[in-house]
Amino acid sequence: MDLTPQDITGLTRFRHDLHRHPEVSGFEAQTAQRVQAALAPLGPDQVVTGLGGHGVAAVFRGDTPGPTVMIRAELDALPILQNPGAAHRSLTDGVAHLCGHDGHMAILLGVARGLSRHRPASGRAILMFQPAEEDGSGAAAVLADPAFAPLRPDWAFALHNMPGLPLGQVQVSAGPMNCASCGLRLRLMGRTAHAATPDTGLSPTAALFDLIPALQALGPGGALTPGFRLVTLTHARLGTPSFGIAPGEGEVWVTLRSLTDADMTGLKAQAQDLAHRQAAKHGLQLDLSWHDDFAACHNDPQAVAQIEAALTDAAIPFGPTDGPMRPSEDFGRFAGSGARCAMFLLGAGEDSPALHDPGYDFPDTLIAPGVSAFTAILRRILG
Repeated sequence: MDLTPQDITGLTRFRHDLHRHPEVSGFEAQTAQRVQAALAPLGPDQVVTGLGGHGVAAVFRGDTPGPTVMIRAELDALPILQNPGAAHRSLTDGVAHLCGHDGHMAILLGVARGLSRHRPASGRAILMFQPAEEDGSGAAAVLADPAFAPLRPDWAFALHNMPGLPLGQVQVSAGPMNCASCGLRLRLMGRTAHAATPDTGLSPTAALFDLIPALQALGPGGALTPGFRLVTLTHARLGTPSFGIAPGEGEVWVTLRSLTDADMTGLKAQAQDLAHRQAAKHGLQLDLSWHDDFAACHNDPQAVAQIEAALTDAAIPFGPTDGPMRPSEDFGRFAGSGARCAMFLLGAGEDSPALHDPGYDFPDTLIAPGVSAFTAILRRILG
């Protein structure tokens, strides 16, 4: 699609408006309303709202039967305070679009503008504005929503802006793309005592000191090769801040990470078994819970071939990725719908602040190549 100067101005304005009004995972009601309002004048054949929470899907149909192609963007922002600076900086204290999801939504709206002018020749194009990507719950909620069943795609594509890559350059490869990850919260409970008589209580101190290195030993990290596993301690607490009380409870938070879903299943089982054994050894009660559960993201070879051919058509420079990434991405779950899925990286500049950095801001110059790439994919598959 050839974007007009008016298109670029409008999409940039839309992105800046989203940036000023960020919402965290599961609370994207106003963001979803802004998306719906922007889609309305473009005349999609169908708009499905409330998907998996606040998700929005715009459907553009072709004249003849054919496959269904889904392009995904994310609605949510991060609970991080943004650095002051940009005129369009966040107006919500402690929440900001520091991962570029505002830019992804602007790109998807640009694709919608193109589809409003030139419907696909066949099949369906579905533009999915997904909720709750940052905590790993959104894709699963969308897939579980009965309203998604009629929309199930044959192909699914996404992009992620990537600081450190040359501005506008694409990287894409078949195979593992993002690690699986899951948060594990362990609370060990005994009995408090006076600090003068700690022997009358039941402290979790020794259990925590044993448990933390044992958990980390389950996932030593290293190269992102088959069998990669990493356990990261993210939080630990023991008792209450007091000089007069011997602790009676404590907790540990760790993030488990692996290259494949199968390895994650095994790592979860080992971590859970270890926690139960340590609690039993020290006579403590255990409360265990799982959080931020991300499936591994795997790029289907046929979907990658479609991306590479489309990038060639659109004259967008591209090359292979440097390998899988340790950070997780909720897009991987859509492979469970039966779709051939692939995600590509779009360079945000070699000198750009990192994702989730308080100074990050999606480059508006990426809107045009992002729209061109997705539009070329749709044309190749749907005509």
